[in-house]
Amino acid sequence: MNARSDGKDVTARLREAIVSGHFQPSERLIEVELAGLLATNRTNVRTALAQLEQEGLVVREANRGARVRLVSHEDAIEITQVRGALEAFVAGLAAARARPQDHRRLRALVEAMREAVEAGDLIAYSKINGSLHAEILRIAQHRTAAKLLANLNSQVVRFQYRSILLPGRSRRSLAEHEEIVAAICAADVEAAERNMGAHLRAAAEALRQVIEASKTAIV
Repeated sequence: MNARSDGKDVTARLREAIVSGHFQPSERLIEVELAGLLATNRTNVRTALAQLEQEGLVVREANRGARVRLVSHEDAIEITQVRGALEAFVAGLAAARARPQDHRRLRALVEAMREAVEAGDLIAYSKINGSLHAEILRIAQHRTAAKLLANLNSQVVRFQYRSILLPGRSRRSLAEHEEIVAAICAADVEAAERNMGAHLRAAAEALRQVIEASKTAIV
């Protein structure tokens, strides 16, 4: 593996370690330890840390090194709101570009989501939810939006499951996704944008309610 591809691989592996929770929020990221863990050199580690700082996953401070960025509750809500604007745009593109085979995949994912809700399997529902959004992004074929959304999603991944725990949220979320997919399959660009925007606003509000409830419980 050449130096350039090795550097990209190190960045990808370190990103995954942070997103998956191997490294916790505010945990220090020590270059020499990371080099050993990732079987690479410190130059590649520095490059990876610089890239992940741009993505909002890492904070680097003079004379103190790097640490995993702690995303606040307020940041998580704001990021979800920004996702709404981007994903609404993406849903509109998907409505304009989707083909019959894309429609079938989207409907199959919604059906799988419905089955997960009926079974009370919120973990499966959350995973399929992510797959549906990824499929809409694939259909849209917009590289810049895909890159921006990847960065935003990686920052709030630890919050994304929490909102679905709100009583009744999974069924409301399912209905919202059904409306989004129906609009895309009907090639209704405006409805797809409108429904996706409404869905992410509802998701942000659900996250806000869960956060407020957790604060009350702690008090």
